[in-house]
Amino acid sequence: MRFLVAISLGLAAGIFLYPAALGLTDSMPAAAAIAVLGAVGFGFWMHRRPIVALDETAAPRALKIVSGVSAVLALVVLARLAVFMVAPSHPEYSSVPASQWEVRHSCVSAYFVAARAAKSASNIYSDSLYTSPDDDPTKVRKALMIGPFNIDVYEYPPPFLLLPRALRLVAPEFLHFRMLWFGIYNGVLLLAILLVARMLGPAAGTRAILLSPLIWLAFPSMSGLQKGNAQVMIIAASVLAMLLFERRRWAAGGALLAFATASKLYPGLLLVYLVAQRRWRAVAWTAGAAVALVALSILDLGWTQYRAFLVHLPGLMGGEAFPAFRNPAAMAINYSVPGLVFKLKLFGVPGMTFAASKIVGWLYTLVALWVVVLAGLRKVRSEEKPLVWIAILILATLRSPFLPQGYGAVPAIWLLTLVAAVHAPSTKTLFVTLLGWAALNIIWPLDWPVDPRLLAIANLIPQTLTIGVAVLVLKRVLVPQPESTPPAFVDAAPRPVGSRGA
Repeated sequence: MRFLVAISLGLAAGIFLYPAALGLTDSMPAAAAIAVLGAVGFGFWMHRRPIVALDETAAPRALKIVSGVSAVLALVVLARLAVFMVAPSHPEYSSVPASQWEVRHSCVSAYFVAARAAKSASNIYSDSLYTSPDDDPTKVRKALMIGPFNIDVYEYPPPFLLLPRALRLVAPEFLHFRMLWFGIYNGVLLLAILLVARMLGPAAGTRAILLSPLIWLAFPSMSGLQKGNAQVMIIAASVLAMLLFERRRWAAGGALLAFATASKLYPGLLLVYLVAQRRWRAVAWTAGAAVALVALSILDLGWTQYRAFLVHLPGLMGGEAFPAFRNPAAMAINYSVPGLVFKLKLFGVPGMTFAASKIVGWLYTLVALWVVVLAGLRKVRSEEKPLVWIAILILATLRSPFLPQGYGAVPAIWLLTLVAAVHAPSTKTLFVTLLGWAALNIIWPLDWPVDPRLLAIANLIPQTLTIGVAVLVLKRVLVPQPESTPPAFVDAAPRPVGSRGA
């Protein structure tokens, strides 16, 4: 098992490295050599010094079979997607070739265009950078193009641009930038998955590693990886920050959490959790790093884009800035809690406006803050902490006015595999996990014809499960357990956070 896991991880690393190396070098032979060396080196390292001390006895035969099949399938679809990353003229290798929306929509295009225009444009949030001049504001948005891709709108705070602007120094062309972004995105997610598994201990960590191919194989993951949306990478970086805090790496953890919060705002809920825990060093390092990032961003961009952001911010928080609300199908696949208002609008419920959505959003914010503070006041076992962090991040993402199916379910899929990993293995646990995974894979491209109301009803299944898996984890933390009751998640032997695999 250890040998096969190492081979799988090595192949995955090679798949991620090839597009990134091609984006940097613009040389296929050089990229191939880097990918092969990286795959062999990482696979050898994982075999000799695995991050998780794999426990053969912790995984029943059925789990090993599911893991082996899903690993092979995940590597195949990731390899196909890597081909589409380096050769966008071959949409047959994309995640959903039959959908022009899935093939041509590119979230990472917004980061590239905003980074390119940040010094010259007076407002990086201006529609003129992303939307066609003949766009009709009463219909689905008509995007400008960058190569074969539709340019998405930029909806992030200015500090996020520090990363795209830095990457443009080594990958100034969009197609190369897109390849490099794909490699970094996958690398951050892979690192977070492996380090979280290590924190669970040998038994549960082994099962987490074996279940992890389900994360990569999921349709929402494939859609997010292809589009390059930063959401999942920000979640992975936030979890890595919390792991660094556990190892008392205050500066690195603070820098990661500060960047995540300054980029997407919602990771700030983890900062609330740290305050409730009175982990003042982590809070101080994060606050200091945030100040430094904002200062660096101002030195790079000046005050102009911050003034534009303050004007744009109410529309971001309320939803008016998102052109998706012009599309009934997009409203139907929205996972967010405030977005439920617009799902009701699809069914003709009166009064379902942005004003109503804002009220729901702020009420939900108060509930989420209350839950996170309570969770922070509870004592949590070391191996349960990553589950709590991801559950908090799921609650935070649900506050966004618009959280599409393409990446909204990915953290729930990750959390589902971890919940299964920390429970004692059984056929029932594996069956329920696979059933939940299948439900979270309900996805429908926006350009496929369907009644938006039917799509909204179908979307309630993964949306409810996303909320449910987060609530399940937080409930076990919040509800006091009698002294005689076994730990919330059984069969998760305690283990020093910094220990290595054998």
